[in-house]
Amino acid sequence: MTIQIYNQQGQEISTMELNPAIFDVKTKPHIIQEAVVSLKANARQNIAHTKDRGEVRGGGKKPWAQKGTGRARHGSIRSPLWRGGGVTFGPKNIINFSKKINKKVKKQALLMSLSEKAKERAIKILDKFELTKIKTKQIVDIIKNLKIDHAKILLALDNKDGRVIKSARNLPKVKYIAADSLNIFDTLWADMLLTTVSGIKKIEKTYGNNRQTKKQTVKESHKTEKSN
Repeated sequence: MTIQIYNQQGQEISTMELNPAIFDVKTKPHIIQEAVVSLKANARQNIAHTKDRGEVRGGGKKPWAQKGTGRARHGSIRSPLWRGGGVTFGPKNIINFSKKINKKVKKQALLMSLSEKAKERAIKILDKFELTKIKTKQIVDIIKNLKIDHAKILLALDNKDGRVIKSARNLPKVKYIAADSLNIFDTLWADMLLTTVSGIKKIEKTYGNNRQTKKQTVKESHKTEKSN
């Protein structure tokens, strides 16, 4: 798959080939759904907790005698029937909501989302992404030059640039992430993946399968020999 490379002024300057092992993977919706559910479940913080009658302080003494008072029998003032007592069926923070998923499935789901971005032409590649100073307007100008200012943008760069991070954090539709730390949730959230040539190489190096890459190279060499 061939994709265009732009400069920061929005002008097309060249093209590059994307690795089919990453950007041309067949989509399986159930795998993507499983990865998203796992990611959201593992990020869930279970903090809601109510005390039952054994956890509420006090109530160790029987409030009155079992018989002879004419009142209903009670064994503790911390019973769920009493005001200030325990809660019977309240939420507990001991519940584990985490969901295990195999690493290969998780990686495959990410590659599928990247492939969908490539098929939809929702990837913009710059030759470089440099800011002269910490200025949000410079990022806004770059986005406008690329004509993607209407979209939610995932900015994936190969190196950590403090100027870019500080300049992009004021933009609600722009999310910064390292090229080697992509995840399925942010990839699906974004309408457009904005990166650089070095960012694409970083993605291919991090998530590429060496065996698949070697097979692709061998196939291309065989095609070249046959054509000769």
